Amino acid sequence: MNRYLKFVLFGLVSSIVSLSACNGSLPSPTQKGPATYQQRMDLVTGGFRRSYRVHIPSGYDGLTQLPMVVVIHGAFDTAKGMEKFSGFSHLANRENFVVLYPEGIGIFGYLQHWNAGHCCGKAANDKIDDVGYLADAIKDVCNRLSIDRNRVYMVGFSNGGMMTYRFAAEHTDMLAAAASIAASIGGRPNQDAPQWRIPAPKKRLPILIMHGLNDDDVPFGGGVSMHRKGGRTYLSVDASVQFWIDANGCQGEPVVSTSHDGAVQITAWDTCTDSSMTVLCKLDGWGHLWPGPYFTGKLSKDDPLYNLDAAEMIWSFFKQFS
Repeated sequence: MNRYLKFVLFGLVSSIVSLSACNGSLPSPTQKGPATYQQRMDLVTGGFRRSYRVHIPSGYDGLTQLPMVVVIHGAFDTAKGMEKFSGFSHLANRENFVVLYPEGIGIFGYLQHWNAGHCCGKAANDKIDDVGYLADAIKDVCNRLSIDRNRVYMVGFSNGGMMTYRFAAEHTDMLAAAASIAASIGGRPNQDAPQWRIPAPKKRLPILIMHGLNDDDVPFGGGVSMHRKGGRTYLSVDASVQFWIDANGCQGEPVVSTSHDGAVQITAWDTCTDSSMTVLCKLDGWGHLWPGPYFTGKLSKDDPLYNLDAAEMIWSFFKQFS
């Protein structure tokens, strides 16, 4: 069992035996934060009545339209787990934006997955319309709260990152920018299945791609996952990056920089059409875990990735675009 799944299962057990820290339905539009709410949607999407989790920051007054970041959990996880792992709610309180944590399809509200086209689980096998659900969830929050629809961003991890890729390609018009961590634009669930990849987006979209070089679940170089039975394969990170370079009409040589004593390498293609941008962030020595203080804070203080905070990096990228 890989480290990520161990942490997720630990969080699942903790959630079952503890009381939820989440409030009930969303309040009136003038309600002030900080607070996190579990909201059941009125709409039925793809045959299911879905729900989501949403965090209202401390600076929300119901009058000023705030940006919103949609944060999508990975396979075997939940919106509550993603809120805990990612640290986006704490960041939202400081930076004053709303956070939407969608819920995938799972078993009794746990072990949830997304239909990212080529992956994963019951959601993909049953061809659940998760693209439609995410679009409806975004609209639902925008109708209930004071949201700047020109500043809606999306980030996902693992299967959630694959879902982000798919949504960004199919509903580019709903996002100002996107980020995907430890994911791929395509692959196949087994050797007998045809290869699947996301379609070409309808417009340019600034995107940040982050991946650990030691990821053996969704390998950086693509190919067979070391932790998935049945020969599941993924397209490489290079293929995902090239897809978005082409989609964004990026030209010329990228700008390369490093941080964290060289453990983080950032390659940015910033000469792109319509002021878009494609950025690749490589994490040396990092595997298939969310690269934030929940996990990086457990590293040795001598480790160059100690306390690396992906949420901070992603928000710094997002807030450039509207």
